[in-house]
Amino acid sequence: MSEVLVLAEGGAAVSRATCALLTVARRLGTPAVALGGPADPASTTLLGEFGAATIYPVVAPEVDAHPVAARVEMLVELARRSSPAAILIASGRDGLEIAGRVAVRLDAGVLSDVIDVTAGPDGPVAVQSVQGGAYLVESSVARGVPILAVRTEHVTVVPAPVIPVVCPMRVAFPSSVRAVRTVSRPATGPTRPRELATAAVIVAGGRGIGSGEAFDLVRQLAAALGGVAGGSHAATELGWCPREAQVDQVGTIVHPSLYLALGVSGSLRHRAGMRGASTIVAIDSDPAAPIFELSDLGVVGDVHEVVPELLAEIRRRKAQPIISTTDVSEA
Repeated sequence: MSEVLVLAEGGAAVSRATCALLTVARRLGTPAVALGGPADPASTTLLGEFGAATIYPVVAPEVDAHPVAARVEMLVELARRSSPAAILIASGRDGLEIAGRVAVRLDAGVLSDVIDVTAGPDGPVAVQSVQGGAYLVESSVARGVPILAVRTEHVTVVPAPVIPVVCPMRVAFPSSVRAVRTVSRPATGPTRPRELATAAVIVAGGRGIGSGEAFDLVRQLAAALGGVAGGSHAATELGWCPREAQVDQVGTIVHPSLYLALGVSGSLRHRAGMRGASTIVAIDSDPAAPIFELSDLGVVGDVHEVVPELLAEIRRRKAQPIISTTDVSEA
């Protein structure tokens, strides 16, 4: 069977997304992993647990200095060597960029928003979620190596243990990738932002927050609820929240138990990123905002008036003593 290339990250903490890609890859051929980093024992074992027959680790300064560009070069080099049946990449901001650039370099077709894949007589058949999940369509690539950007949260991860063969490879990175080298790396520790994709509670702010200073209301409410702060595309473009905190179709797709949208009008791309939340609460001054179509509870009002009241109520309840429910007759 032909190889199916899966793009993974390096290090011992192999992500669920990579395991999901390997699950899909097994339907199409023999999974092989392009690994941006060393194939240490922990990552090798876990990748093998989900069917990675071959691991191609690339260890070079460029992989850390230029993570997107370096992974493009890795996939292009491997594809030209092995002529894979398909290339699978986890969707997301970086994943979509990598998929597009690899497609151009290989003169091949690319499919995004893929939620399922099956093997067809002429190659992979992908099910795509379009228009924010309103429709599902089946598509296939007509030219070149099929490149699929998969929304891995829709894939059920299934193990299929094998013993991987590790084949270290060198990539001739072009000068544009070698131009910058890493001279220092910021320390990570307890202050590192929590993972948005797996958070149980998310508070997201949009353009309706009004300013970068006012966006602190989002962070305060997230902290009060033990959750994670996020933002819409508009809030990110305005510089109010970091790119890695963007919730939408091309940022991070989330499935929290509770999602609070503050001043988020609810564009199609934003709703596609958070509609999987169990409970959605929206606060916006526009009663016709599309976000209210999805919300379980909607509050029409100024976030600068509603959120401080909400914070005060949360603090009041936290300060209340716990009342014993023991029956008086038992005393």
